[in-house]
Amino acid sequence: MTYELYYWDGIPGRGEFVRLALEQAGADYADVARNDGGMARMMAIMKTMMGGVTPFAPPFLKDGELVVSHAANILLYLGSRLGLAPEDEAGRITAHGLQLSITDFVAEIHDVHHPIGVSLYYEDQNDEARRRSENFREERLPKFLGYFERQLRKNGQGQVHALGATLTYVDLSLFHLIEGLRYAFPAAMTAVEPDYPLLVALNAQVRELPRIKAYLASARRLAFNEQGIFRYYPELDRR
Repeated sequence: MTYELYYWDGIPGRGEFVRLALEQAGADYADVARNDGGMARMMAIMKTMMGGVTPFAPPFLKDGELVVSHAANILLYLGSRLGLAPEDEAGRITAHGLQLSITDFVAEIHDVHHPIGVSLYYEDQNDEARRRSENFREERLPKFLGYFERQLRKNGQGQVHALGATLTYVDLSLFHLIEGLRYAFPAAMTAVEPDYPLLVALNAQVRELPRIKAYLASARRLAFNEQGIFRYYPELDRR
């Protein structure tokens, strides 16, 4: 059965964490909102009670009659089914915890350019964003990157992986995280990347996976832009 992924068309965003897992697994899936009538289908589901719950916001995944919401929750659901999660329960819970930490970090990255309100334009909160970006670059960026670097070092099994000796969805998500940060904060990342060699190595390792490499070169891969989570505003980057 084809998985149906629902996320906003035109931006990688949180949906990209799920896309990478589906692509690496070679899963049969439809990126629904990018197809004709897909946005209307997505909005209809968001107004309908399915399985006792209405999704609050994309991304969500439809597998038959089951609807799974939130990127981390979707990856928890898909991980074992796609062969991208530890086999033991403790490992799966640990992977989910790491993914939730990525979710926390993504929220902070978003709030750099929208520190007051999501409904306001960036231009309406530019002064606050500049102040938030300074704190982000100096404190929050190294805090989170340092945490994930230590996890990679602690694991230390063969190739660079977050958990165990094989690839998991957490590795794919860390890849996307670094890609997004390089887009949004190129100067800051150039300055700090030497401090996180394992994260850099993991990013390069994932990029060369045959299915990921093919995906990145395809039209299915959406480019970063100033409508998504990772946005480049020169005034928010270290110069």
